[in-house]
Amino acid sequence: MSKIFTVDDLTIREFELVDLEIFARYRAVEAVARYQSWSQYSIEKANSLYQSMQGHHFGEIGLWFQLAIVETKTNLLLGDFAIHFIDAEQVEVGFTLAPEHQGKGIATKALNAFIEFLFNDMNKHRIIATTDCENHASYQLLERVGFRREAHFINNIFFKGAWGSEFQYGLLKTERD
Repeated sequence: MSKIFTVDDLTIREFELVDLEIFARYRAVEAVARYQSWSQYSIEKANSLYQSMQGHHFGEIGLWFQLAIVETKTNLLLGDFAIHFIDAEQVEVGFTLAPEHQGKGIATKALNAFIEFLFNDMNKHRIIATTDCENHASYQLLERVGFRREAHFINNIFFKGAWGSEFQYGLLKTERD
């Protein structure tokens, strides 16, 4: 297991094969997929994503990586982070929690720790996140941990058969020092 970091009772680590069944199951939930780029999710898609990350170095510029958010004691997958290494100084993040783990403060704790990891351990200058304007839980989480809303794109994306609007958020390392 390749652990990235631990915060209290949570561990953020690279995905393992054991995670894929739970990962596929919560991604297949309609409410989870509503604001995501996928509509239906299968174990085959989860395995394909896992395989696509193999052989790449975490932090490789231009690539996306998924990281597992797990309960440290049980190694149970609770959710995941997506991270895109835009360039040497900037990253984009996304997050998804399984429905049964939402509303318990897990995302806030994990995201705060992830931000600290990115700024302090990886020495990133800037983190961005983009969310659907209708995804209140997502943008409220971003604001709760200190992200600034930088843009409101109106009907900028044709998504699942309709035009949608997005908020873009940003956070600088200097804002967390």
